[in-house]
This record gives sequence, structure tokens and C-alpha cells, in this order.
Amino acid sequence: QVHLVESGGGLVQPGGSLRLSCQASEFIFDHYTLAWFRQAPGKEREKVSCISTSDGTTYPADSVKGRFTISRDNAKNTVYLQMNSLKPEDTAVYYCNPGDPRLIQYWDQGTQVTVSS
Repeated sequence: QVHLVESGGGLVQPGGSLRLSCQASEFIFDHYTLAWFRQAPGKEREKVSCISTSDGTTYPADSVKGRFTISRDNAKNTVYLQMNSLKPEDTAVYYCNPGDPRLIQYWDQGTQVTVSS
């Protein structure tokens, strides 16, 4: 069973930064490419960035390229999303899940990120 827990969301002003964390079970962390997704009100869910489990290669979406950085801490079975230069349009619920949609079992409550002055 896929077990992932997101944290780190909050309210931040435009131009600010936040770091999200995704704690994964050891099996998931070691075997699955993990990704961050987000869904804003009234919009479809989109993949923000993912990181390969084999070599750490990252694949950011064009909308966040240069502002968001995904990384992983192998000792902590944790994937991070460092978000800089945040914009109001980054406001969304952020989720962590396997990057391969065939491996996604469910969507939990995610973590809310609100960018507002």
C-alpha cells in the first residue's frame, strides 16, 4: 500500500518561500519515482515536479521551472518541494504521490498552500 504524508503548507505573501515535505514508507521511497501535484479551486490537478528514484533526475513543470526545486533525503525517506518566488497562482492543495499514475491508489487531503498579501 502506498503510504505518503505531506506537510509544510501555509499562508505566505507573494514572493515568499515555503518548503513542503513528503514522508514516504521505505518501500515506496526506494522503488517509486515520486512527484508533487497540485490542484487549485476549479482547476484540474497538475503534476508540479517529480524526481527519479534511480538517479535523482528532476522533471519540473514549465510553470514552476526556476522557482520550485524537488529533492530527496534518502536517510529520511522524504521528498521535499522548495518553493521560491511564490505567486498567487501557486495557491492550491499540494499532494505527493508516485509519478506513474498507474501506481496512484488514492488522493489524501494534501497540504494547503495559499499565496496572498
